[in-house]
Amino acid sequence: MFSGIDEVDWASMEHAYGPADDVPALLRGLASADPAERESALDGMYGAVHHQGDVYACTLACIPFLFELAVDPGVQDRGSVVELLTSIGGFDLDEDDEEIDEDEIEGAANYAMAAAAVTAGAGVFFELIADEDPGVRLAAPLALATLHRHPVRVLALLRERLPVEPDEEVRLALVEAAGRIALRHRPLAGQVAQWLTLLVGRERAPGLRLAALAQLARCSPDALPRDVVPVVSGLLRELRTRPGSGPTDPEHEPYPRQGPYEPYEPQHAYEPHEPLDPDGEPDPDAEAEPEADPVGTADASRAEQAAPTLVGQLRALSAQENAGRGAPWAADLLRTLHVGLDDRVGDRTALLVDQLRSPDRWQRIDAVRMSGGLIRAWRGSYEELVGLVGDQLSDPEPRLAEAASHVLEELFSLAAPTADALAARLAADPGGWVKEWASGPPGLGSTVKALARLGDARALPALAAALELPEVPHDVGFAVAHLGEAARPLAGALRRRLAGVPLDEGAYDRASPLLAGLTGLRAGEATPEVLRVLRGAPAYRGEWLRTAALRALGSFGPAAREAVPELRAMLRRPGTATEAAEALWAVAGDRDAVLPVLVEGLGSDQVHDRRAAAAALGALGPQAAAVAPRLRGLLGHDELWLRVDAAIALRKVSGRTEESTGVLLDAWEKNRHVRVRVAECLARTGPVDPASTTAQVLRAELSSVRRHNALDGGYGSHDTYEDEKLLALCRQALRGTGKTGRGNTA
Repeated sequence: MFSGIDEVDWASMEHAYGPADDVPALLRGLASADPAERESALDGMYGAVHHQGDVYACTLACIPFLFELAVDPGVQDRGSVVELLTSIGGFDLDEDDEEIDEDEIEGAANYAMAAAAVTAGAGVFFELIADEDPGVRLAAPLALATLHRHPVRVLALLRERLPVEPDEEVRLALVEAAGRIALRHRPLAGQVAQWLTLLVGRERAPGLRLAALAQLARCSPDALPRDVVPVVSGLLRELRTRPGSGPTDPEHEPYPRQGPYEPYEPQHAYEPHEPLDPDGEPDPDAEAEPEADPVGTADASRAEQAAPTLVGQLRALSAQENAGRGAPWAADLLRTLHVGLDDRVGDRTALLVDQLRSPDRWQRIDAVRMSGGLIRAWRGSYEELVGLVGDQLSDPEPRLAEAASHVLEELFSLAAPTADALAARLAADPGGWVKEWASGPPGLGSTVKALARLGDARALPALAAALELPEVPHDVGFAVAHLGEAARPLAGALRRRLAGVPLDEGAYDRASPLLAGLTGLRAGEATPEVLRVLRGAPAYRGEWLRTAALRALGSFGPAAREAVPELRAMLRRPGTATEAAEALWAVAGDRDAVLPVLVEGLGSDQVHDRRAAAAALGALGPQAAAVAPRLRGLLGHDELWLRVDAAIALRKVSGRTEESTGVLLDAWEKNRHVRVRVAECLARTGPVDPASTTAQVLRAELSSVRRHNALDGGYGSHDTYEDEKLLALCRQALRGTGKTGRGNTA
């Protein structure tokens, strides 16, 4: 084995972390008899040689040696090697919709060469599909479906192998491979669908039938049975009652803790794209670290202790997640089914409703997670579904209740049916009011945030307690803002804590949650404390801190009149002049002092400064009418967000809508993340003419079942909130409940 490996000039090549002279040791490590060494080598292959799917010259040089490993029966964990080869060779340039620029030509060539090299050797996977090692048999079907040049032969082999394959999970992999063939080779989709339809027959095992339904949904959704919901529900009942399905009693079932885990790069929710996000709330999970917790099984515990590598941690997490499950693959099949059902929101909701009523807590916890994914991406009627998620809050199994609270935290007003359940859980679990992390500041628990985002005053005791902690949770201010006047009793504590913040390098982190809370309350009585921060902001993050303080003073309005001298002085200070002018206008309405500063801001060479100035000018309304020509000049700017800000401000200062409508609608189509801002503007200047293009755009948005900001593979903590806000604004604009502007023809 490895003949010629030392003749390769590895040192002349590079991988993700430098020279590739360590690659021969990694390849030899894959053949080691020591499980830890094999695992470390596999981790190095994925982490450096095939980093995030990249293909380097050294990756190409590895391919012949990886094939040697894959076919040698003396090598253990060969299934992992087959998976690695599948990943290296499975990139399809034809499926990449993006154009390749000059800088990417070399990388694209490497992908193409890798695909050609692995495909050329893919014939060996025909033999491996009947290998004695179940792990190899598990990986071989997808390798064949992805890499072999003759899909008809592969499909025939899959069908031949299924009746004789003894391992249940491998049988499911055979079915999944058929679905992959149908997706990659569309002329075969009908043939695959016919076979999958036969597999759905009642004489088959429930897992196999569920797998066939999942692949039908994925590659031929029109071939699904009309009664797919009751069929799937029946299969789930069969899985619950079959021998060896596992316990469901929380006193006996070993539920693992699903702590946040971030391999190399965070895999948590992204924050909204809009730079001027009105909430700006950070995702607490971004700072989370894995929690050490026994999972009730010796194997998983040993794996966690002996596997510090990324691959080892992933295996340990998988073992933890599947401990005690009778059908650990069922959740993946259901997720595949949901992806295939796509916009059939009614069917998907009905499936989850049935699953949430299951006596099997594993099926319910899977349903809770999938409910969050469904609601984040699709619009629908979710009252019943959300109510059933709320019912899980009182389950004696803490893992289930925790999963439910995480989903509800992101639903904002949609979580209203669960308000009482949230309040009950909050009262019963004071230990969960605040979450401590191994690094970073503490954060509010999901139940506290979910209840506060409903504007429910029953969250007050938790917030009051959080304000007494040595370190205030970073997100407490945003929770206060959502409560609004209901949180007025907290103003005193916010002032007291702000007055005690040391104005050193950590001032921004400690003061910003308190300033956010006071801003949400419009607590003008806190002006002295805010002025102290404004005057004493340190150099480190000082501009951020001053901006937060100015935003607070602006929210106080005339109640902050003692700050006027300070605000006037700051008009001449670079960096915060626009924010100071905006605050001064809100506090004193001094047009003569503010207008020249904002006009100067419009001429800045920084797009962000020009946007801020345009937004501030809009707040002046007709008092800034003289600036209308300058705003019109920005309607053709290259930067879309600046065009939008200028168009919105122009409407406010001129009272006319027709000259900016085209800009707003063009931005609406080009960037979906701008739609909430545009809809706010249209709602304020409505009613929209029912026969206008604007009305057609708004009605089209309301008729869409897909959320405007839904992304595949990622989501933001405020996505559902933003989309529901967009829908409400569209309805408001069409009804004309906002203030009508002069000359409205939108």
